[in-house]
Amino acid sequence: MAKLSKPRSSKMLASFCAKITEEKLAHEVLILNLTEIEVSPSDYFVICSCDSDVQIAAVVDEIMFECRESDIKKPRVEGLKGGTWVILDFFDVVVHVMHKKARDFYKLEKLWGDAVFSKLSKSGRTITIKNDELKSLLM
Repeated sequence: MAKLSKPRSSKMLASFCAKITEEKLAHEVLILNLTEIEVSPSDYFVICSCDSDVQIAAVVDEIMFECRESDIKKPRVEGLKGGTWVILDFFDVVVHVMHKKARDFYKLEKLWGDAVFSKLSKSGRTITIKNDELKSLLM
């Protein structure tokens, strides 16, 4: 993995975490900008799907490792023992590493449908998801 630079904003931290999840082959990685939602618990969500408990653990471990390497304050972690949904809470960014079945069941994208949805391009830049594609995500 290429050396990631330390994020200087919540938006950059969300992208930083999304890049790490993709490096560990998580799929359906989304960044939800919640800043315009008055009652949101954080500024950004990063949501990704994994195929196994082992992959979930690998994604979480890599995020924790990269945080140490980049001198980012360690997030609170919940759900490691359950293995189907792990939350890394950086306060202004919350990363949801979910087993595909859990993600399909809880449908966080639909719950936070008022957010601005983004994903990473092939070059690693954040791009906003257009309405047509968003509709298919929320179904």
